[in-house]
Amino acid sequence: MSGTPLLDDLTGPHDLRKLDRGELERLAEELRQVIVETTARCGGHLAPSLGVVELTIALHRVFDSPRDRIIWDVGHQAYAHKLLTGRREGFRRLRRSDGCSGFPRREESPHDVNNPGHSSTSISYALGLAIARDLRGEDHHVIAVVGDGALTGGLAFEALNQAGHLKKDLIIVLNDNGMSISRNVGALSAYLTQLRLNPRYARMKDEVKEIIESVPVVGVHTDRLIRSFKERLKNFLIPEFIFEELGIQYVGPVNGHDIQAIERDLTLAKTAEGPILIHVLTEKGRGYAPAERDPDLFHGVGPFDPESGKVLGSGGPPSYTEVFGRVMCGMARVEPRLMAITAAMKLGTGLDDFARLFPRRFFDVGIAEQHAVTLAAGLALGGYRPVVSIYSTFLQRAVDQLSQEVCLQNLPVIFTLDRAGLVGEDGPTHHGCFDLTYLRMLPNMTVLAPADQEELRDMLWAALKLEGPVAIRYPRGAGPSREVGDEPRAMELGKACPLREGSDVCLLAVGRMVGVAMEAAETLSDEGIEAAVINARSVKPIDEAAVEEWGRRCPLLVTLEENVLAGGFGEGVSSFAQKAGLPCRVVSIGLPDTYVGHGEVEELFRRHGMDSASVAERVRESLKGTGD
Repeated sequence: MSGTPLLDDLTGPHDLRKLDRGELERLAEELRQVIVETTARCGGHLAPSLGVVELTIALHRVFDSPRDRIIWDVGHQAYAHKLLTGRREGFRRLRRSDGCSGFPRREESPHDVNNPGHSSTSISYALGLAIARDLRGEDHHVIAVVGDGALTGGLAFEALNQAGHLKKDLIIVLNDNGMSISRNVGALSAYLTQLRLNPRYARMKDEVKEIIESVPVVGVHTDRLIRSFKERLKNFLIPEFIFEELGIQYVGPVNGHDIQAIERDLTLAKTAEGPILIHVLTEKGRGYAPAERDPDLFHGVGPFDPESGKVLGSGGPPSYTEVFGRVMCGMARVEPRLMAITAAMKLGTGLDDFARLFPRRFFDVGIAEQHAVTLAAGLALGGYRPVVSIYSTFLQRAVDQLSQEVCLQNLPVIFTLDRAGLVGEDGPTHHGCFDLTYLRMLPNMTVLAPADQEELRDMLWAALKLEGPVAIRYPRGAGPSREVGDEPRAMELGKACPLREGSDVCLLAVGRMVGVAMEAAETLSDEGIEAAVINARSVKPIDEAAVEEWGRRCPLLVTLEENVLAGGFGEGVSSFAQKAGLPCRVVSIGLPDTYVGHGEVEELFRRHGMDSASVAERVRESLKGTGD
C-alpha cells in the first residue's frame, strides 16, 4: 500500500500526540485508504470501521493504551484501532489464518483487552475491570465503546443499571451512527457539555424540573400550553434523562468526525467522578461512497472492487439464505399464521423481502435474542406459527429461552440457524459449531440439517406441519444446487436418505458434510473400498432404523458433522449403536474440543481433518482396525 506516510511512520498510539490538526486529518484519510484497500481484498466489516476512524484517533490520543483499557463492543469497528497499535503488517492479511483477526484478540496485542464477538457486552466487561482496578488500588481509566445497536440488547442495560448503582469511575462512549450531524448540534453540544460537567448545572437542572412539575393547570388551553412547554423544555435541556435516571452522567451529542471535539469531551470525562456516557454521532461507511450509500451491504462484506464497490463472486448457485427468504415468502402466501422474527439481521438472514411484502407479520427485535425466542413463544401460544431466524452463534445467547419458553411447553416454533458450522474468516466467535449439541439436549426439539438448498426448502414446508419446536441449521453461502424451484417435495422428517451403496464402510453424514462424504467415497472406490453414503438429514431424532440396518451391513460406520464432537450427532449414533448391540465399529469425524480460529473455510476443513482427502485417510486407517 502506498501513499500513507503518516501511518507508515507510526510505531504506536503515543506517536499520535506529536501530530497537529492537519496531520490528524490526513492520517484519518490514510487509515480509510488502508481499510478500504485491505477489506476489498480480504473482505470484512468495512462500514463500521470507516465510521469510527476519528473517534479511534481521539481515544488513543487522550488515553494511554494499554495502561488505560479500551473495550470495543463486538469489535466490528476495530480496524483503525489495529492499525494504530502496531499491526500494520498483520492487517495486510486481515482475517487470513496468518494475519490479523477481524476482531480484537488478546493473543494479538496488549491493546486488545478482551475477545469480543457478540454484542452488548462491553459495559459489563468495563464495569468488571473498573471494580478490579479499584480493588487492586490501581489508577487507570476504563473505556467501553458501544454502538447504538448494542443498546437494544438487555445485557447493556443490565450493566448500565449496575454501573449507575456502584458509581465506579467508568467512561462509556456511545457510537451512534443512526443520526445525522449538523453544525448547530455541534455548537450546542459544546456548550451543554461544559454545563453538564459543572455541579451548578446539575443543581439548576433539578430546580428547573421542580418548577416545571409544580406549574398549576387551569383550563383546557392552559393545560395544552403547559404540557407543550414541558415537553419542549425537557427535550431541549434534558435529552440525557434515560441515562441520568440510571445514575450515569451524559455528555453530548458530539460530532464523531471532529477529532478536537471528541478529544475535548474525552478529556473532560477523565476528570469526572462516577460513570459517564459520551454520545458520539458518526456516519457508518464514512469516506467511501459505496459504503455510505449502502452501509448494510458493507457492514460485513466479501472481497469487492474498490473502484466501483461491486462485490466480487456474485452469481452462481443461490445461497441457503436466499432460498430461505424466498421460501418464507411462498409459505406466507398460503399460511396466514406464519410470522417471521429476527434479531437485527433482516438482510443477513434473507428476510428483507418478507419484511417488505408482509410488514405486519415481520418483527426485528434488535440485538435481543432472548426476547426473540420468548416473543415467538407468545405468538405460538396465541395461535400463530413463528419462524425465528438467527445466526447459529447468536442463538447460543438464548438457550435458556429455547428450553424454558419453547421446548418445555412443546410449542410450534421453527428456528432457522443461518451460518451454522464453520463460517471462515470471522473466526471463533462466529463459527456455528455448537448448535447440534445444545439443540440435541433439549426435549421435544426436532433438529434438521439439509444437504442442499432444495432440502432446506422441503424441510421448511414439512416443519410448518409439526406441532412442536423444530430447528433447521444450514451453512453460510451457496449450496450445491444450481437451481431451486418453488415447489416443495414431500419429506418424511426423521428419515435418512441413502445416496450411495457400499459394503465396506457406511458414511453417515449431516448437512454440508454429505458432499464431503460423497467425494471421499469416490476416492475410496478408486482404491477398491466401497463406501455407502447416507444423508442423515435429521440429527434429532436420529433415524435409528437406518443406523441399525447399515451397522449390520458394514463393519464400520463413520459419522460426519460440522459441529463439535462433544454431544453432537456422532455421539448420538454411537450411543444408539452400543445400546442396540450393533457389531460395527463407530468412528466420528467432526470438530475438536477447542475454539476454531479464523481462516478460509476450505483451509479450516483441511486443518481439522474434515475435507474429503482427510476423511478418506481416516476411513483407511479405521478399516485396518476392523481387520478388513
